[in-house]
Amino acid sequence: MDQNNNQKLKDKLKVFFQSAEQAFQLAGNSSKLYELKTRFMGSKSDLQKIMKEMKNLAPEEKPIFGKWLNEKKQALEESYLSLFHRLKKQELEQRMKEEVVDISLPGPSKNQGGLHPVQLIIQQTVNIFKSLGYSVRTGPMIESDWNNFQALNIPINHPSRDLQDTFYIDSDHVLRTHTSPIQVRSMLAEKPPLAILAPGKVFRRDNDVSHSPTFHQVEGMFIDRHVSMAHLKGTLSYFVKTLFGSNTRVRFRSSYFPFTEPSAEYDCSCPICERKGCSMCQHSGWMEIGGCGLMHPKVLALSHINPEKWEGFAFGLGVERLAIVYYGIPHIKLFLENDIRFLEQFSY
Repeated sequence: MDQNNNQKLKDKLKVFFQSAEQAFQLAGNSSKLYELKTRFMGSKSDLQKIMKEMKNLAPEEKPIFGKWLNEKKQALEESYLSLFHRLKKQELEQRMKEEVVDISLPGPSKNQGGLHPVQLIIQQTVNIFKSLGYSVRTGPMIESDWNNFQALNIPINHPSRDLQDTFYIDSDHVLRTHTSPIQVRSMLAEKPPLAILAPGKVFRRDNDVSHSPTFHQVEGMFIDRHVSMAHLKGTLSYFVKTLFGSNTRVRFRSSYFPFTEPSAEYDCSCPICERKGCSMCQHSGWMEIGGCGLMHPKVLALSHINPEKWEGFAFGLGVERLAIVYYGIPHIKLFLENDIRFLEQFSY
């Protein structure tokens, strides 16, 4: 390329930089300015096309021309930055004039979370029994067949297994059908006297208006010398009176559980209608709470506790059932639906 063509390339670039500078100056806002920068200085811009012609320059001309070109590009870049900051400042000032904030107005409210009603009942139950000297124990939700059944006087071929609709993991493990395995673990690991409370999630093949395949239980166990049904009824009476009110009554109904003897189901007088009859208690005046009884001597022996020296009682209660009664909730499935309209009623 001769000297004349070299000058033509430089003149072409001068026209380009002047056009870019004029376009930058006429940009009305920072967004438009950025678009212009991309157009004039981007990877597909006219500048890149012009710069490709530098390959035709003589070798001795390339360093001189390159230095001049870099100075022009740097000047255009500095002009862009100066204009960009100035436009941004103007836009911010204009926005502050238009967006008037009344600082006397209250700030935006935020929804506060709260505990699930099931968890609230568990906490209340635990606190009541802690006041009686009980300690909380927990255990795994996948249990061995021995802990879940056999240690509770339910051998492999025992007909009472029909009472449990069980989710089997394999031939030796199940999703626990009650929290009683926690009591078994406690008896094996600790020495009596014992006052144990075992809250947790359990699993059974139940699914109707009053049952769910996944629900919560709190089971209690007390082992000491000379324990009787009177101690059991006094303990459960104290619990329901503390939870539902001092006028609440407790009654026992004979029942059968393989791990207790004698066994009973216990009810409390309906705290909603006070035994007058309502839809919640099916007009009977009583609400079923759970099962209980004196611990079977075989259960104590299987956990290496001498039944001739020690006696005990055990009880279990369904947390969802308590929550339904306590809060007057019409359907157990509301606990599982995660409907914010339901849950926000328990926020604090």
